[in-house]
Amino acid sequence: MLKSAPGLAPFASHETASRGRLFEEADSATRRCFQRDRDRIIHCGAFRRLEYKTQVFVNHEGDNYRTRLTHTLEVSQIARSITRSLNLNEDLGEVLALAHDLGHPPFGHAGEDALKDVMPPYGGFDHNAQSLSVVVRLEERYAGFDGLNLTWETLEGLVKHNGPLLGAGKDLGQLPRVIVDY
Repeated sequence: MLKSAPGLAPFASHETASRGRLFEEADSATRRCFQRDRDRIIHCGAFRRLEYKTQVFVNHEGDNYRTRLTHTLEVSQIARSITRSLNLNEDLGEVLALAHDLGHPPFGHAGEDALKDVMPPYGGFDHNAQSLSVVVRLEERYAGFDGLNLTWETLEGLVKHNGPLLGAGKDLGQLPRVIVDY
C-alpha cells in the first residue's frame, strides 16, 4: 500500500487507517484508496450524466449556462484548496466534492421539488440518499457486486454532506443492510 499523504493534521483521514471497502479488494501499487474512489466516481455513468443536468434551470444556453458538472468541478477545486490549507486529506475532499451531487435529478431544484411531491408513498426523495444509492447499488461496474465499492470514509462523507442521512421517515429501500446500519 502507498503511504498516506504527508503532513496531514492528526485529525485528518489517513489512507493507512482506512476502514476499507464493503467488498474487500487488494491495495493498488500506484494509487491510494481515496484516489481510487475519485477515479471510480469520474468514470461512472452518474458522474458523466451531470453534464446534462442543470444546476439552475434556465431557458437559454448563454455564457452563464450552469450544469451540475460545471458546479461539481468548481466545488472539487475549492475542496482541494480548503483541505490543503487545513492539512486535511485532499484526495478525500476531492472525491466527496466530485460525488456530492450524483443523486440530483434533472431540471435543477424544480426536478427535486417535483420528486418530493410525488414520492411520499415510496419513502420520499432526498438527493443525498439517492447519491448513496447510486454509488452502492445503481452503478454496475463490477461482476461480483453492485455499486462502486467506495471506501467507508467516502460513503460516510457522502451521507453527511447536509447532515445526518437517517431521520424520521427515511426509508433507504434496497441499500445493503450493512450500509444502513453504519
